[in-house]
Amino acid sequence: MSDSNKNPKKILFVTSEVFPYMPESTLSLIGRYLPQNIQENGREIRVFMPKYGIINERRNQLHEVIRLSGMNITIKSTDLPLTIKVSSISQARMQVYFIENEDYFKRKAVYFNEKGEFFKDNDERAMFFALGVLETVKRLRWKPDLVHCHGWITHFLPLFLKKTYSADPIFAETKIVLSLYNDYLDNTFSPDSPKKLLDCDLKGISGKDTEVYKPANGINLAKLAIRYADGVIAGVPKIDPRVSSYVEELKLPFLPYCEVNENDKAYVEHYNSFYDRFLPEDK
Repeated sequence: MSDSNKNPKKILFVTSEVFPYMPESTLSLIGRYLPQNIQENGREIRVFMPKYGIINERRNQLHEVIRLSGMNITIKSTDLPLTIKVSSISQARMQVYFIENEDYFKRKAVYFNEKGEFFKDNDERAMFFALGVLETVKRLRWKPDLVHCHGWITHFLPLFLKKTYSADPIFAETKIVLSLYNDYLDNTFSPDSPKKLLDCDLKGISGKDTEVYKPANGINLAKLAIRYADGVIAGVPKIDPRVSSYVEELKLPFLPYCEVNENDKAYVEHYNSFYDRFLPEDK
């Protein structure tokens, strides 16, 4: 169902990967083609991903958005500078915003060091990314009707939006849909990761809100995201039962897997119909 051009619904896509900035994968291709086709179906979109150090800025023509400079994000009680960059995928008529910070995203690797070890600060990187997206959207004064999260690095965002940012007029009526991909479920974070959440100095978040995230690992981080989502989509044919059982327990609206690809756009109707369950009715 497409919207009237006079009042298009606004959908914010927050994802770990977008092709061609990242290599082809299930996630990066969905990050590339889903927003484009949803936009072509009458929605207004914005797309955000991390600015990993492996992304070639010159080849991909990234440039800093100066009017969005000067923001800081608090992680572990420390203020860290946030840089926003943007690039355009011309054939898709789509812009992609990049969240960057020298401490977290300049390294020439994505999630693992040269020894193949999961970065010890990956939880902080995910917190910074989620908060960076929300603060940037506020600065843009762009009010999303729906946020669609893709990939583990987005999994703190539902908590932040529902417990802290829902008090902001920009996000007061925003709903959250979460796509699950089984990515990095068996990786662990530092034992004090739940405490780091509380040290972000965010109003509305208490120790009770983070209980599901103990012990701190990929499974429980996915559960944390599910707990604060309004609906869940299967991004892969079979979701890990350790995660899908929690979706069933919470009785959340659920969209089974439907393949997203460049040529067959049959999935667009399924996604749009699912979105419509959460979007406000036209006045």
